[in-house]
Amino acid sequence: LYAIKTLSPAVIHSAQSSSACSGSTEIKSRAVVKYSAAPPPTSYALLQEKTDLKLPPANWLRENPQLGSAGTTILGSSSKSKPFSSFGMAYDFIDCIGDDVDVVSDSENIKKLLKIPYSKSHVSMAVHRVGRTLLLDELDIQELFMRSSQTGDWTWLKEFYQRLIDQKWQRKKKSKEHWYQKAILSKFLYYSINGDGAAEPVPDNLNEGEEENGAEEYSSSWPTTFTSTQSDAEESDAPKEGLRNDFVRNIMWTFEDIHMLVGSNMPIFGGGRYPAVSLRLRDNNKPINILTGIDYWLDNLMCNVPELVMCFHVNGIVQKYEMIKTEDIPHLENSTFSTRVVKDIAQNILSFLKSNCTKEGHTYWLFKASGSDIVKLYDLTTLCEEAEEEKCQNPFTLPRVKFCQFQLYLVASNLMLKARQNRKHYGTIRTLLLNCVKLLDQERHPQIIASAHYMLSELFQLDEPPEEDGGESLRAGGSEDSYSDEDREDSDESSSYSNCSSPQDDSKAVAVIRSVGELSVPEKYKSTHQIRPSCAFPVSQDKEERCRHVLSYVLKGLKAVDGSIKKESDLPAADPNTPIPLKYEDRNAIGACTAEKGLSLLLERAGPLQADQKHPTRSGMIPGSWQHHMKLQLFLKASKAYYVLSDAATNLLKYGRALRYIKLSLQCYDAYCSVSGTLHPQVLHFHSQCLSLCGDIQLMLAQNASNRAAYLEEYSYQTKEDQEILHSLHRESSCQGQSLKTDTHTNPKYQLFVLKRLGNIRNEMGVYYMNQSAAMQTEEEVKKSVSVAEQEMWKKSFAFFEKGMKDFEAIGDSTNTALLLCNTGRLMRICAQAHCAMSADQTRGEFSPEEALYYNKAIDYYLRAMKSLASRENHAAVWDSVNWELSTTYFTLATLLQDYAPLSRKAQEQIEREVTEAMLKSLKYCDLQTESARQPLYQYRAATIHHRLASMYHSCFRNQVGDEHLRKQHRSLAELHYSKAVCLFLSLKDAPCELLRTLLERVAFAEFTMAGQNSSAAKLKSLTGALEIMTETRYAFQLIHKELQEEQIEVGDGMCSSDVGPTSGLNLQEVMKLIGVFEPSFSFLLLQLIKLMTTMKRKPSNKDEELLITYKNVYSKLLRAEKNAPLLSRVGLYIELLQQLTPQTESDNTGTQS
Repeated sequence: LYAIKTLSPAVIHSAQSSSACSGSTEIKSRAVVKYSAAPPPTSYALLQEKTDLKLPPANWLRENPQLGSAGTTILGSSSKSKPFSSFGMAYDFIDCIGDDVDVVSDSENIKKLLKIPYSKSHVSMAVHRVGRTLLLDELDIQELFMRSSQTGDWTWLKEFYQRLIDQKWQRKKKSKEHWYQKAILSKFLYYSINGDGAAEPVPDNLNEGEEENGAEEYSSSWPTTFTSTQSDAEESDAPKEGLRNDFVRNIMWTFEDIHMLVGSNMPIFGGGRYPAVSLRLRDNNKPINILTGIDYWLDNLMCNVPELVMCFHVNGIVQKYEMIKTEDIPHLENSTFSTRVVKDIAQNILSFLKSNCTKEGHTYWLFKASGSDIVKLYDLTTLCEEAEEEKCQNPFTLPRVKFCQFQLYLVASNLMLKARQNRKHYGTIRTLLLNCVKLLDQERHPQIIASAHYMLSELFQLDEPPEEDGGESLRAGGSEDSYSDEDREDSDESSSYSNCSSPQDDSKAVAVIRSVGELSVPEKYKSTHQIRPSCAFPVSQDKEERCRHVLSYVLKGLKAVDGSIKKESDLPAADPNTPIPLKYEDRNAIGACTAEKGLSLLLERAGPLQADQKHPTRSGMIPGSWQHHMKLQLFLKASKAYYVLSDAATNLLKYGRALRYIKLSLQCYDAYCSVSGTLHPQVLHFHSQCLSLCGDIQLMLAQNASNRAAYLEEYSYQTKEDQEILHSLHRESSCQGQSLKTDTHTNPKYQLFVLKRLGNIRNEMGVYYMNQSAAMQTEEEVKKSVSVAEQEMWKKSFAFFEKGMKDFEAIGDSTNTALLLCNTGRLMRICAQAHCAMSADQTRGEFSPEEALYYNKAIDYYLRAMKSLASRENHAAVWDSVNWELSTTYFTLATLLQDYAPLSRKAQEQIEREVTEAMLKSLKYCDLQTESARQPLYQYRAATIHHRLASMYHSCFRNQVGDEHLRKQHRSLAELHYSKAVCLFLSLKDAPCELLRTLLERVAFAEFTMAGQNSSAAKLKSLTGALEIMTETRYAFQLIHKELQEEQIEVGDGMCSSDVGPTSGLNLQEVMKLIGVFEPSFSFLLLQLIKLMTTMKRKPSNKDEELLITYKNVYSKLLRAEKNAPLLSRVGLYIELLQQLTPQTESDNTGTQS
């Protein structure tokens, strides 16, 4: 059986690559040897003049590595000896197929295609598409008719051919001259071998008849068929291996922008100025024509040979040698041709085939009749399906083309082995496999059908496969004087096909080139089919749909396996006296055997296989059989599909459906265990995932017990497909579940997975008990002391958090460790709130030591969480959450210390230091720079912190007696924090009450400062500064006025909002209270300024007189204001009065600070 070629290191290192240009036209050519069975080139033997090539050398027909095994390279690659050889190359170099290579073919086919515009000979080739790669093979359609004439097969194609293509067809036997030329070419090459194997003439007086007999003699031992007898044809057509790749070398040839994988058997010798030359034998009486020149040029380009050695003979007698550089071949006399035109021909043929050979798995036929200028392309697969004849045979059911389907399957399976690294092949694989499933009989080929369905299920993964890009690629060619057994077509008379003078309009053709001359026109044909619908992979965004695809293929695969299993009771008893007849092993068996080897390799890579059972399974399967291996993989694939469905249903909160799917997944796993003797660690890990998901679902069902009826209905539903899969499972297992114990400590990955799930569950349990304790606090109407039940909840919650942290620390999961530390910090804050001291009249007492203890513990846990994360880059969301909680805890601690100072236990100065320290630490963790949803909250908190600190220093300044230095320090700190608070409240633009309160406190601070001053100038300066601060309240009143207008609230309505906060509505009670402070303070400032400016001894300036008039006017309006006027009107009056006091240059900017 055929095996993939393994390149030895020596062969790999001998691969050559170079670029070749042809004269001034600069045709880009690069050849890289991918595989070579020939030894390094050695110098050729220069034959003496008058050497008679009609005499055979002593080494003739002996195996020689220089010419190839059994002399194959002498007469070249024959399409008859290697049917569909392109598939063999594609299989060997599967990595290149799909995107990297445009064409895979024999070099003779490439040359034949590139010479179409120059040659009148026929062209008949089979074209297959695999991804973006075209596989080209010679298709001798008339030989096919001759071989099938006795069976009656292909009648529909024969009639179609005679009716629409060639009404008079006959196979012309090769002439005696043809065999004569082939014989002397073979002898010439053997003579040219230098070294130990050098040849010497063997005297032999062969006449013409004996010469002909000699040709027949060596043709019987030659792999290439010289005669067209039916027996020889059958022998040559019988594949001796699964996929043939008998070429001496496989070359990756880049011709301009066309990438081709070609097979070549051209002998290469060393010597001359270059390390490699090709040898050619030419009749001196026959000039080299353009077809021969193109043939020589293309052969040298493909094999990266820089020089050609031409040996001329007359009637077999050597005359002379001539050396020609490869780039000079297009300029030979009588053989001049344009290399750019050859390039255009290649690109046009590529585009033509690429645009029209769009369906993968179909066999296309490219045909040009001899003497005709029209090239037609047919879809044989479609023509067969359209045939109405009863005896019409699908071309894929006949031996030769059916073998092609096995090749398609093998190419798909080999692609499957590589697809996990590159998903661009998925569409190609799917198309090839679906065609194989469609065309093969399930009863005769259950293994192929089952494995194809398994591979189809493997294409559907959880991750989305990327879409294939559209692209262009494909080229081809044919031969004149070459190392093959194809006819030399130096003239039109040697054609073996009749001339079709009047081409008919053929509606059956997929596409037609009306004139071969069009191929020479640059960019005449352009590829338009960049996206192939038949190759598109059905990608769905819905996980359930993808899993349903997988399950449908798994079910079909299980049916194929179940249908092939025969129990012992079903088999007839064997008679020991009767010999068992051996059936003829046809190509189908060969293909199936090759497929079985490919399948085994695929299954070994896809997952673990166990074959240590020795007794048949419940269904009658024999352990170690292909059915056993296939069922293992199908059961495991179904289990994984149901697991994904369950996980998706869990994410959709469909817990009843999720429970049903996870049960089916575990039942598939149970069937897998029933068939398998031992379990691979990967399978155990998957089992752990299933059990963990099942635990998650049970937990969510417990948390959503109110929807029990809906979940029960989801759980009870079952599709027909699920029922059929369960039926197949019951053939192997009762699906009652098995008790499997595994040691999690023996598998690090398994342990990591389990510990992570345990950590998550323990976190959930800890949060549950923590929430229960918090609910107990809110339910108690009268709080006297901490209850025993609350303390039990705390202990349970703390224990689960501790264990969860240990689980995550064991696997190095810093993010989840930080989350559990954060939750523990929250638990400590709940404990602190529970220890809040309440007096007899249910008022809040002093800040207790227990509260301080638990708040400090909470701070420690938050700091540990931040240390676990290390930096915000590791996990921004968790970092921001911990940062916010830490800032909140410091702020709460400082606020409680300031509002409920424990003066009975601590001195005022110590409390002030602790408050300042906690406030500054809270301010440190206020992230004012990062744009996030919490940024306004951080700004509001920072403003509040500055306001509270300013108020505290204000109070210290008022109450401090004696230490003047300390008073100055408190004064400067109060001024600093007041200014920062005002700036932050202004930036919020939605905290007018807080801004107004801060400004009024700042005015009061200025008034208190003025009270200690004696000089009139100092007092005037202080009053003027206080009035400037007062004018800044205009912006706060504008915000209040705007909200009042929007809500249309009046004082008489009695509607008071109880919401307080930076983003809530107005608190009218707070507004009225602040206005009650604003009016007398405003009136006092104006009155003091008027008195001071009136009683000043120095003569006032004009500006002072204007200010005095303004102050009196504003003071007068303020005194005459209606006290019972609506709030909206009063606020409007304040804005108007403050506007008059604002300098004109600042009137437009006041209140817009940020």
